[in-house]
Amino acid sequence: MSEETTVEDDGYYEGGSRRAKKKRGLPGCLAVLVALAVIVGGFYFAVDRGVDWVQGQFSTAEDFSGPGKGKVAFEVSEGDAVAAIGRNLKAEGVVASVQSFLDAAAADPDSSGIQVGFYELKKEMAAEDALAVLLDPANQVKSVVTVPEGLRVEDIVTLLAKDTEWGAAKWNAALADDAAIGLPEYAEGNPEGYLFPATYEIGPKDKPKDILAKMVDRWRQAADEAGLEEKAAELGKTPAELMIIASLIEAEGRGDDMPKISRVIYNRLDGPGDKGGTNGLLQIDASVNYGLDQELGVALTTEQLAQDTPYNTYTRVGLPPTPIEAPGDAAIAAAANPADGGWYYYVTVDLATGETKFAETYDEFLDYKDEFTQYCTTSDAC
Repeated sequence: MSEETTVEDDGYYEGGSRRAKKKRGLPGCLAVLVALAVIVGGFYFAVDRGVDWVQGQFSTAEDFSGPGKGKVAFEVSEGDAVAAIGRNLKAEGVVASVQSFLDAAAADPDSSGIQVGFYELKKEMAAEDALAVLLDPANQVKSVVTVPEGLRVEDIVTLLAKDTEWGAAKWNAALADDAAIGLPEYAEGNPEGYLFPATYEIGPKDKPKDILAKMVDRWRQAADEAGLEEKAAELGKTPAELMIIASLIEAEGRGDDMPKISRVIYNRLDGPGDKGGTNGLLQIDASVNYGLDQELGVALTTEQLAQDTPYNTYTRVGLPPTPIEAPGDAAIAAAANPADGGWYYYVTVDLATGETKFAETYDEFLDYKDEFTQYCTTSDAC
């Protein structure tokens, strides 16, 4: 009897007869099941990842529950959009995620009204709470210092030392770094006249040099608005000379009289010198006082008027060497735009109202001087 051979019908013939096959390593039905498992598993993985993605898109952004802890001095800078504010808040540890702040801002129509400035926030605040603080201008952290017109640098330093946390030594040290505070080259390192009189906000991160730089920046704004450098060229002066003239105008005049006083100064500097014998002498008491280190308005004696200093405009022809105080917008504009007129003299005839009269001749000046003398006999202002 011949040996029996296992024959498997695979549904086709080879060479006109059935092909004998060896048993495969894995039954066909099991292979099918494995294939199906792979397909189903892949489908499940894809669906599972897809669900995770969808949930990620619609889930709530990470946020702190609040109320927060500690203190953070947070600054909103000029030009910061809501997204930039959110990134900065996240970087400072105030909010848990940028998205949580964006979501809070999107839900509040006032969120575009966040103002530039410093705010006191906390670490780990709820995004909605942080937004509420930033939306209220009353929450801005700032101190304010006002520098009036007509102060000298030493007076400005005294005022700043009194109204801030830094003493005079800190302010003077900052003033010594003229490049850091932005003085123009023609100031030659001397800040006199260039610390602009205005009201300044002092942020929590500001230092003396930052405040002084703001003051010089504000001076630059006034100078540019007046066309200081262009006007100096037209008037045959340097920008530094126009600043000296502006400081003299600030000391001597007020309001609408400033352009006229400016013209008197130019006439005395550049005129023929035959209008009463000024001969280029400005004869401005405020400058003499500065040279003697006296307060503005102190009456000068004959001896003091004769005392020769670089600032004595009775003994020296021309301008003093530097500004004598800080001029404001009006004085700088007047220096750059003197009024038209042939005046060489002016006399304030009423100290209460500031009424000032302008004269072209010395005799006319004497008449106004008599008027002032008469005023003083009946007024306590003198």
